[in-house]
Amino acid sequence: MRTSPPYLSGMRAALLPALLIAVPAMAQVAWDKGVLDELAWRERHGVAQFLRSGTPTWGYDLHYHRLEWSLDPAVNFISGTVRSHFTATAPLTTLRFDADTALQVSAVLHGTDPLTWTHTPDGALLIDLPAPLSPGAVDSVTVVYGGAPSGSGFGSFAVGTPQGNTAQWTLSQPYGARDWWPCKQDLNDKIDSIDVLLTVPAAYEGVSNGVRVSVTDVNGGTHRVHHWRHRHPIAYYLIATATCDYAVSQIQIPLPDDTVPMWTYAYPQDDYMAQLVAGDVAQQMPFFSDRFGTYPFADEQYGHAQFGWGGGMEHQTMTFMGGWNYELAAHELAHQWFGDKVTCGSWQDLWLNEGFATYLSGLCYETLAPQYWAGWKRVQVDLITALPDGSVHVSDTTDIGRLFSARLTYRKGALVLHMLRWVCGDSAFFAGCRNYLNDPDLAFASARTSDLQAHLEAASGLDLDGFMADWFTGEGHPTYTVEWTQDASGQVDLQLHQSGSHPSVDFFEMPVPLRFKNATQDSLLVLDHTSSGQAFSFWLPFQADSALLDPDTWLISGQNLVLRVPSLAYTDDRAVLYPNPTEGDALLYLGGTRQGTANVRITDLHGRLVRAWAARPIADRRVALPVADLAAGLYVVEADGLRAVLVRR
Repeated sequence: MRTSPPYLSGMRAALLPALLIAVPAMAQVAWDKGVLDELAWRERHGVAQFLRSGTPTWGYDLHYHRLEWSLDPAVNFISGTVRSHFTATAPLTTLRFDADTALQVSAVLHGTDPLTWTHTPDGALLIDLPAPLSPGAVDSVTVVYGGAPSGSGFGSFAVGTPQGNTAQWTLSQPYGARDWWPCKQDLNDKIDSIDVLLTVPAAYEGVSNGVRVSVTDVNGGTHRVHHWRHRHPIAYYLIATATCDYAVSQIQIPLPDDTVPMWTYAYPQDDYMAQLVAGDVAQQMPFFSDRFGTYPFADEQYGHAQFGWGGGMEHQTMTFMGGWNYELAAHELAHQWFGDKVTCGSWQDLWLNEGFATYLSGLCYETLAPQYWAGWKRVQVDLITALPDGSVHVSDTTDIGRLFSARLTYRKGALVLHMLRWVCGDSAFFAGCRNYLNDPDLAFASARTSDLQAHLEAASGLDLDGFMADWFTGEGHPTYTVEWTQDASGQVDLQLHQSGSHPSVDFFEMPVPLRFKNATQDSLLVLDHTSSGQAFSFWLPFQADSALLDPDTWLISGQNLVLRVPSLAYTDDRAVLYPNPTEGDALLYLGGTRQGTANVRITDLHGRLVRAWAARPIADRRVALPVADLAAGLYVVEADGLRAVLVRR
């Protein structure tokens, strides 16, 4: 657990005790940043505009589905019945479901009595009830249908031969459930309970949500009915099926108050790797349970089923895995808390699902594989700050690429949580998250960002409106420049400057950590940064030879620059390039009081001009130099008479 050090503010501040930290050498990185990119890309399913949020819509609240489907993994076809139990929330004469027109409805029944219906070209199934229902009335209907699902995005219903295995699978997030069954695509109308009965050829397993309660031979033994039962509220897009000739294995995961069975359904050639990842989950689940409360579906089970897409999908109690990877397994397991137990109440708040799942996979590195924690954080920040714009909040939920942006929804969402932990402190942050998950109005239901903020504020005593305005709705990130000097008595004076990458945020007010060190001593201080150019003064009991800004990577920030200067009152001109050497672009720092613009020239060592800019803007005494396309070598950078040597790798 981390305890936040006190902030340093104003012109003078007390010294914090030196923090002596032994940094282990990094082993070979066991994770791949491409895993998260693949995951985000694969989750971009469906492009139809069927988003609804708020209270349950269309005048009714779903309670139960009995889903009976016949599937053959060799044939792109589904047939069966969907029986739906509901309560009217308003006067109701017509019941509406979402159903793609590729699905052919053959009957709608009220008990055994047929009902009339209309299936519109835009995919609305409108059912005429036998009599008007008053609010509070309970009823049910059964839809009989079949068809070859058209699939949206990458195919919300798919059959194929991944690795030579004949297989069928579904992935409905966010709007694809309607492609393969008549449903209600409403994030705020979870179904309280489901039974799924899959009739599949006898050679195959049939996998779904919850607990498999029976397998029954039918049709003279040519087929089997796999009956799955789930007795927790579930969002429409988390209901799933998979069919294949799986290799099946099970382990028991001990938790303090429970033992959870974990089933693995893997392609036979991947069974060994799948069982290794199941062993990883056996460590991850107790860790998450300790931090965030017991696995939400411990009275049933957890499982993995392999499917034909890359990445994974957090189907409730039964994650679908496109491959076998430590971080992927942690990400999808984390969703059982953040995304399944508490689901985002609007796709605008998808970060509540994906940001948390991404951050929890990082927390596994922090605690269970700490040699990878520092590198994981650094990679996330570098990829977030690779572009100057972008908000965690999704303003256009029909833009699937933006909705499932690995840079913003996943990585920036995760690091915003990391910064909330930094601002609130460990104890308050984790308490607030647990309270959010256990809130009776949110648990096994849906939530908005304001709900999380309220619980973090209650736990920490902080007002987080400004933070959320900057980091949730605002775009971009800060870049810091530190100028510091120390005299012979140990007195340190510094100024902390900040420039933002996007005009939507004037200034990011953040506690900024700095570590001063020499060969044998160091001290971590936290500056309460409220304005650019803010001055700080304090005393150190040793002479520092360097200062590191945000040494433990708590902040999302750009190419920060720390400069030791002779005096904060200095007026000498200087030119400093950063980073230098560089494999990408660079910043030219101009000392003194220069502002406005600068004329910049870049020449090679033979004096030949390779680049020139007139009136290049100076921002916070920096000039941005786009030099990533220059060939490797040495260059001379001149700016209004100041010179520096640039090393391009």
